[in-house]
Amino acid sequence: MEWEAVIGLEIHAQLATNTKIFSGASTAFGAEPNTQACAVDLALPGTLPVFNESALRMAVMFGTAIDAHIGKVSVFDRKNYFYPDLPKGYQTSQLFYPIVGEGHVDIELSDGSTKRIGVTRAHLEEDAGKSLHEDFANMTGIDLNRAGTPLLEIVSEPDMRSAEEAVAYVKKIHSIVTNLGICDGNMAEGSFRCDCNVSVRYKGEEAFGNRTETKNINSFRFIEKAIKGEIERQIDLLEDGGTITQETRLYDADKDETRSMRSKEEANDYRYFPCPDLLPIVIDDDYIGAVRDSLPEMPDARRARFVETYSLSEYDAGVLSNYKSLSDYFETVVEQSGDAKLSANWVMGELSKHLNQNDTDITASPVSAANLGGLLKRIKDNTISGNIAKKVFEIMWADGGTADEVIEAKGLKQVTDTGAIEKMVEEVIAANTAQVEQYKAAPVEKRGKMVGFFMGQVMKVSGGKANPGQVQGLLKQKLDALCD
Repeated sequence: MEWEAVIGLEIHAQLATNTKIFSGASTAFGAEPNTQACAVDLALPGTLPVFNESALRMAVMFGTAIDAHIGKVSVFDRKNYFYPDLPKGYQTSQLFYPIVGEGHVDIELSDGSTKRIGVTRAHLEEDAGKSLHEDFANMTGIDLNRAGTPLLEIVSEPDMRSAEEAVAYVKKIHSIVTNLGICDGNMAEGSFRCDCNVSVRYKGEEAFGNRTETKNINSFRFIEKAIKGEIERQIDLLEDGGTITQETRLYDADKDETRSMRSKEEANDYRYFPCPDLLPIVIDDDYIGAVRDSLPEMPDARRARFVETYSLSEYDAGVLSNYKSLSDYFETVVEQSGDAKLSANWVMGELSKHLNQNDTDITASPVSAANLGGLLKRIKDNTISGNIAKKVFEIMWADGGTADEVIEAKGLKQVTDTGAIEKMVEEVIAANTAQVEQYKAAPVEKRGKMVGFFMGQVMKVSGGKANPGQVQGLLKQKLDALCD
């Protein structure tokens, strides 16, 4: 029989508030250890939490963006467990009455299909501190700066059946929270991370198998690898006659494998009870409506607009609409260049290649959107060719400056003088008599491809500056004349 994976994900998104969820301590990343944990975060005697309304508004923003039910009454609970990076001995979370109820997102898969993934709930909670394992000192330290940072835990339905679907879902949630501006989405810094719940069963069965939870994975690639590896591990174990233990596991990126951490707890193990220090949060339709009205344009709506406004393909529009920073960059390039398709090709091609090679975010691109648009304008008006434009872009990336400044300084303006191009064409034809004879002997339908050789020679003679369209036209005219 064929095996089938059942996957559900818990995504933890750190909310982009300036202060923590129950205190006025800073949430800024990168401070010296234990310099941003105040008395409230440490639960020192006599301290009381005060709820940060910004976290509530951000949670409601997310809920309305995924068409979810918003809880008009939500309650904080204490989740009791003991771990060194949890100074209170409990985590303030929401179990029974979360702020966001059932919703959904639609994901796009590589075969062009779409699938709806249910979101069970999204609740507010505080983050724990961080254990730092110092191998060189053979000891573990605790940094409590992160303790009390507001989290939105987004829990999916077990609707995914492959690692591809899981990664598509995580990317969609990442796109939503970053577009809303409620999370910076920085996976390397841990502000967006994922727990993967995986089980397997025979295809067609309704009952779920025992699941494992692989904790705190912080990259799309590792999520895919961890899920694929865990599916294979479980299938191998079951086919060998073993059983799956419900447990918490850790993904080891160096070894590309998951390994057991501890047995998996159930809700009753945490002894949840309502937090006595925090009143229920009560909101009304006016509050929810005001938040909904304040939402920015979301990726799906932006993609539809790009298709309609710029006549882009669904694929191009999908790539360019996922993240606001990329969308804004693209639209500025279009505004400057006047050509949406050319702008899309360069943003998705040459620009993205350089960003990836240099591990640079588009917000830190050395070539601004306005300057890239100016470069494309020079392709459009035949000042430079597409090939020369790539050379100009390289210089702009490395040294800065506008396209016009680089073209002028490097003498890269395209040769469009018909007399000069004609002279180069005649020189190339005269210097390659053997290829000319082959051209003359070839059937008419094959001659078009043979022009490419002569094109290359003329472009070499011109240093890449000759206008390709003019070169091709003159070459065909003169070569065909030799055949008459």
